[in-house]
Amino acid sequence: MSTSPPIKLSKRWHSASEQAISFLMQQAVENTEVVSLAAGLVDFSSLPVTETRIAVSQLLADEQTARKALQYGTTAGSERLRGLLLKHLARMEGVDVADLGIDRDQLILTTGSQQLLSLVCEVLLDPGDICLVAGPTYFVFLGNLNGVDAESITIRTDEDGMCPRAIEKELARLKQAGKIDRVKLIYLVSYYDNPSGLCLSEERRGPIIDVARKWSEQHRILVLEDAAYRELHYDGPSLPSVWSHDETHDTVIYTQTFSKSFAPGLRVGYGVVPKDLVFPLCDRKGNEDFGSANFNQHLLANVLESGLYESHVKEVCEAYRSKRDAMLTAADRYFSDLEGVSWVHPHGGLYVWMSLPNDIETGFGSELFKNATQQHGVMYVPGELCYAGPLDERPRHQMRLSFGVQDLDGISDGMKRLAAAVAEQC
Repeated sequence: MSTSPPIKLSKRWHSASEQAISFLMQQAVENTEVVSLAAGLVDFSSLPVTETRIAVSQLLADEQTARKALQYGTTAGSERLRGLLLKHLARMEGVDVADLGIDRDQLILTTGSQQLLSLVCEVLLDPGDICLVAGPTYFVFLGNLNGVDAESITIRTDEDGMCPRAIEKELARLKQAGKIDRVKLIYLVSYYDNPSGLCLSEERRGPIIDVARKWSEQHRILVLEDAAYRELHYDGPSLPSVWSHDETHDTVIYTQTFSKSFAPGLRVGYGVVPKDLVFPLCDRKGNEDFGSANFNQHLLANVLESGLYESHVKEVCEAYRSKRDAMLTAADRYFSDLEGVSWVHPHGGLYVWMSLPNDIETGFGSELFKNATQQHGVMYVPGELCYAGPLDERPRHQMRLSFGVQDLDGISDGMKRLAAAVAEQC
């Protein structure tokens, strides 16, 4: 029996293969007895079953409306939902819709915010182009950058988030190296960062835009603001977006999702983009899907219009606030006696960022990860995944802990197990 010759896969596939997220998902599926503090999944008990049932009933009550929702949509997405999102954005910014300075034509609806992140990379970045990212940063976006053969460079952060002076210093270095023409993008998670839980301070939001404009000598350097966790706010100050500091709205790409605040199964996100980027993004998006799920967009429009959304977000935030507090309480209980261990106290989001002594590695191949998963039955995300650059130049002693999917007892149990595994390495 003859065998077929091998399939010749593209270079782009090789660049995007072996993603860490795939390994983590596989571990979660294959080790169901393991308490996962790794999964970025949302709280199961607060998923909006009642709200969705009501919205679907409303949507299907009128035959013509139902058929419109079940038909193809447009690449940019439902005009009705985009109009409602202008009002939603205005409420979050604390202004009237007229004061936003944009219309719905600058909004693009996507399959979650992740699709917009991917589209931006596809449209803006050629192989060898450069994107500046926070250290640490959202590791799935680093996969997007790898997938288009772009170079990602880590920018120093502190408790106030990405540092504008550090961005400027790196841009000056790249100019001296003859690489400034390759810099296309600055990426940041502006609210309750995945993975660090930190929030970019208000004092730094405008200056980051100023730095991008200052160094846009040959072409515009854009700022990609990922606001996925904006509405998961539990305490602390409520801040206007980075986008709101961009008075001409030609520098910042803003993206948000309803996956965290409502339901990930709907996969509805959106982007607010500069006018001259709308058609390039839609052209690329049209090659992929002709438009994201039209029915889901109409359903979400009903949720927003009926007032079901705002009440649900309050419920979700209450649930996550309790979970965050449970993780921080468990951290105090089980880790306080371990020398050199520290953690961030986030004001929102889904994650707690923990640092161990520098000599304790946390990666997939480390003794700690093996013992934590195999002996103690607990899983986390290694912090080294969340940095750009060569592995031997990244911090190797940190971890991302998620309180999203576990219940209160599961969080406490998982932290107890993890502390036991860490204690064995101290």
